[in-house]
Amino acid sequence: MCLVKICGITNVDDALDAVEFGADALGFNFYPKSPRYVSPEQAAEILDEIPTNVWRVGVFVNEPEVHVADLAVTLGLDYLQFHGDETPYYCEQFATPYWKAFRMQNEKGLELMKKYHCEYYLVDTFVEKGYGGTGITGNWDLAAEAKKVGRLFLAGGLRPDNVELAIKVVKPDGVDVASGVEDSPGKKNRFKLEEFIRKAKGE
Repeated sequence: MCLVKICGITNVDDALDAVEFGADALGFNFYPKSPRYVSPEQAAEILDEIPTNVWRVGVFVNEPEVHVADLAVTLGLDYLQFHGDETPYYCEQFATPYWKAFRMQNEKGLELMKKYHCEYYLVDTFVEKGYGGTGITGNWDLAAEAKKVGRLFLAGGLRPDNVELAIKVVKPDGVDVASGVEDSPGKKNRFKLEEFIRKAKGE
């Protein structure tokens, strides 16, 4: 069974739809430059409405440590997901377990992964000056190699029409989607959500 994380949640309706259809995790983007950015206050309102068995994942890009630690406690985050240039030392200083995103360009990315001790490694598409959410599909063969390093979530350009093939090729522990189930950045499409989760879970 493949885990499913719906990232870039910005409103209660999308969160509840994702939960209804069987999402295992919801991602909240605290990167101010992201079109899917949510304020801590907005995130708190959404989190109040979702069951506690759904993982709450905070997405950060090169944030000050104090800010990350504060939100982890205030919002009761289950995981911290780091999408920037954070070092292993930076990632491992928090009490909350973490995921590290790797924008996989070549085999050097595999060597970099080995320096981190994550709960999950997240393999995303390499885009110059981009920190995820681009909708561009990555190198799945390289992602399959990354699976040897540790538990893996696959991201980057996943949609309802390609997630089954992606899972077949990479065999990830989970898949992570944002733009592939949206009408516009931060606004999910209910039907795409349902179809994506159903196909990802092989239902």
